[in-house]
Formats: sequence, structure tokens, C-alpha cells
Amino acid sequence: MEDAFDPAMTRMAIAAGFWVLLHVVVAGSPLRWAIAGRIGENGFRGLFSVLSFVGIVWLSIAYRQATSAESFYGIRYVETWMMWAPTALMIPAVIFFVGSLSQPNPTMVKGERFLGSDDPARGIFRVTRHPMLWSFLLWAVGHFIANGDLASVFLFGSIMIVAAAGMGSIDRKQAKRDPEGWRRFAAVTSVVPFMAILAGKNRLVVSEIGWSRIALAAAIFVALVAAHPYVFGVPATP
Repeated sequence: MEDAFDPAMTRMAIAAGFWVLLHVVVAGSPLRWAIAGRIGENGFRGLFSVLSFVGIVWLSIAYRQATSAESFYGIRYVETWMMWAPTALMIPAVIFFVGSLSQPNPTMVKGERFLGSDDPARGIFRVTRHPMLWSFLLWAVGHFIANGDLASVFLFGSIMIVAAAGMGSIDRKQAKRDPEGWRRFAAVTSVVPFMAILAGKNRLVVSEIGWSRIALAAAIFVALVAAHPYVFGVPATP
């Protein structure tokens, strides 16, 4: 494994570690409230936004360097069927993403203001209360399966960890901000998609998700597939 950790791969590992620590330790632990207590809620959110932007840029640059011909380090064989995983998982991922941005979202920044609604879980939030994080998680899982190199383990693995851990973190933060509103919202929603519906706590209402949103998600999906070879240098499908 000594060849795996050339300088580019080491930078990739550090960038992935920074991303996980920033979200899981700084934002997802009691440390978050300690920092916010000193610099204020808006100050913390501003600082976290800047550090998150730095983290994304750092991950992108490090990944590009760690997947160059000089630094590329394969660790497993990728079967043909695995290459279809990103395409298959990106379809629900894009629907989740569009739905999370186009409807009142109680789990977004300052989203606690939506918890007072008579029916806070509508549309895509009947399916899962964390549609945006599920969009990131599905995207990362699909690409993790389809890539057999070490740099991809660091990149997509770190995003998977942050997205999965973020669901519980957001639950705790929103429950702290509005205990009663969050209790009502959590009672009719689920972290895992469709679990609240299967448990009889909610119901699927496709009209609330909206065919226009589904059409927009389909258009975005097609655009991503078409642009993939030009932006990332490889086709989106085998």
C-alpha cells in the first residue's frame, strides 16, 4: 500500500478527513452549540458555509490530482453492472433534490419556521424528511459502487458518511430549536424513505410532489447524462 499514498493521495485523504470532521464533529456535536454560543448563530452559519465551500473546492482539486495517471491507485475490479449504479440511483436522487428545494423544507437552514404549519410534511417530505441528504447519499453510493480506485473511496465515502450522519444531526438540532413542532413533524415522517408511509403514519400523494417537479427532475437527469462526458471526461453510462 505504500504506493497508494503518494503526495496527491495523501492530500485526498486529508481533504476527505477535513470534510467529515467539519460536518460530523464541528456541526454535528455539542461543539456546534459551544461555537455558536460564542460567535452567535448567524456567525456560526456564516463560518460553516465558508468552511464548507473551502471543503468542496479542496475535495474537487484533491480528487482530480489523486485520479491523474501518475497517482491513480485501483483497489478493486469494477463489473459492468456496477457502472449502471450511478444512473439508476441518480433518478430518485434528482427527484429528492428538486423536491427538497421547491417545497417548504423544515430540515433546511432556518427551516424550523415551517414546523408550525398545520401539515408540515407535504409532497416529498411524506416520503422522507431528509430528501436533500438522501439525494447526496444516493449520488455518492452510486459513484462509490462504479469506481474502484482509492481516491473515489475517500471522496464518495466521506460524502456518504456526512450525508448519513447529517440526518440524525439535523433531527437533534431542529428538535432543540422547536421541540413541539419537531415532535409533530417527526411523528408523521421517517428518515428512511417510505417507512412512515408503510407504517401508516403518512400517505403518498404524488400530486403534492407535482408532475412539474418530476418533469424538471427528468430534464436535469437527461442534462447531467449528456454533459457528463464533457464535464468529467467519462460517459455516465457504460
